[in-house]
Amino acid sequence: MERNNFQKWSGVMLSAVMVLGLAACSGSNGNNNASKTPAPANTEVKGNQTEEKTLDYSFGENQTFHSSEPVTYSMMYSDHENYPYSKDWRFWSAVQERTNVNFDLAITARTEYENQKSLLVNSGDAPYIIPKTYEESAFVAGGQIVPVSDWIQYMPNYLKAVKDWGLEEDLKAKLQADGKYYVLPGLWEVAGGGYSYIIRKDIFEAAGIDVEAEEGNWTYEDFYAALKKVKEYTKKDYVFSDEFKGDSTLNIAGVAYGVTAGWGKANGMKFDHDKNQFYFADASDDFKSYVTYFNKLINEKIMDPESFTQEDDAAQAKFFKGDSFVINGNYQLLADFQTKMQDPNAELYMIVQPGGPKGMLQMETSRLENGVMISQNALDDLGEEEFIKMLRLVDWLWYSDEGHTLSLWGVEGETYTKDASGNFVLDPDITYNGMNVDTATKKLNADFGFGNGMFAYGGSAKLKLSKMTEGERDYNDRIFATREPRKIDPPIMANPDQSEQMNLIQTPLMDYVSTMTLKFVTGQESLANWDVYVAAVKANGSERYEQMANEVFESTKSLLGY
Repeated sequence: MERNNFQKWSGVMLSAVMVLGLAACSGSNGNNNASKTPAPANTEVKGNQTEEKTLDYSFGENQTFHSSEPVTYSMMYSDHENYPYSKDWRFWSAVQERTNVNFDLAITARTEYENQKSLLVNSGDAPYIIPKTYEESAFVAGGQIVPVSDWIQYMPNYLKAVKDWGLEEDLKAKLQADGKYYVLPGLWEVAGGGYSYIIRKDIFEAAGIDVEAEEGNWTYEDFYAALKKVKEYTKKDYVFSDEFKGDSTLNIAGVAYGVTAGWGKANGMKFDHDKNQFYFADASDDFKSYVTYFNKLINEKIMDPESFTQEDDAAQAKFFKGDSFVINGNYQLLADFQTKMQDPNAELYMIVQPGGPKGMLQMETSRLENGVMISQNALDDLGEEEFIKMLRLVDWLWYSDEGHTLSLWGVEGETYTKDASGNFVLDPDITYNGMNVDTATKKLNADFGFGNGMFAYGGSAKLKLSKMTEGERDYNDRIFATREPRKIDPPIMANPDQSEQMNLIQTPLMDYVSTMTLKFVTGQESLANWDVYVAAVKANGSERYEQMANEVFESTKSLLGY
């Protein structure tokens, strides 16, 4: 098969970084040892020109970035309520000691981070570095975000990960209409387990359900049958009372039904890989089956209707008290919840995400994590040479093995040690992700700033496994043993004019779909009115959106290898 344009582009970039990596050694003798002082002569590659110049910083593949002079970069920061920001965190001083870099933070509460990001970017006032970005498409047309794929030749650790882990195909999902991408995604060597359902295993087993023996074959209908048994056994008002206003549950169930909703609703489109075309999934027969399923849970008083309106702490309080026995979450939450259960005999367990009409599918198949956008302000204010310097700091912190390890585990000898096999051993007085819960008085994230979701994402398979308890490793193993990987849908690479037209349709269309999804699920709208809903979806432009998506795909599919 011939290499497509994207692959050719990737090859050029990777070739550039191999030259760059050799030239960026910190010593004039060309060795690979990191240094705190800049090289007397580093080779810069710019287009087809090679020039020698003295840099005031050291950098390179598997080397510590270090600036000779102190430097400060502005950065957005999402302040998580579970580990509130502290200027005294060891994370900040550890980064500064290694790199001579500080951050000028624009701090925003996690719940307001996306709104504040949009406000700052669209107004032209965005800080230089914008981490924790899940969706960048809305910012492309405004010209306030750098097309960072134009600059990755200056990021040796990033390109090493792409090459070593074979991520070229994954990165296609980030391409925009111009064949570029505008976010540096977190890169994982292997996919993760993601969100699923945390259950009271002790209660399920008391109700006669052998969870470990049965869950591998569970579809959502089987899960319903198990929930019904638990309700009959416990006589509780509801078995399942959800957090995240149901958005995580609606998202992961959507995968099994071949539709979109909740956190994953996006534009309502799915891609038919047999026909190589997009279709609007959220008015299909699959979507009717999907909302009918959740409506059944509500009607039979298995699922709490407040799941879609209550705050997270209310849902968690019900679970902790034993008023419910199922809640959506990830394994980090499971570890935290286990310490808060009022029943000392409560045994929590994360089930594999159930299958459905589309098969027994893995929820998480992409190895790309949320990522870092770079503001055009950084390039405008710093100029090209200083901008490249900042990118190399980003490259070290978010993409080098050293940066990954520091962000996740902290400082060796202070927060962790390594055993004879090279495995990470967290200090017994520190807890993280369910580790050392019986001995610890401090938290790795809340007290030290490590394991922080702004920085600690991406890395090798070994690093991913290193942060897992035995239970979480078992959860991941169960997923890989019983669930099939699913194909990744291609991006809709619309140009700015097309994006504007499609957004004018998408916003009111998906607002309507989201509203009606909850009405159908909770019974506020009868499923007898399904045909009225489908007609209204079409009236809101779903067919036109589908047509435009396929026109865009046809004009760009050669870039994507179709």
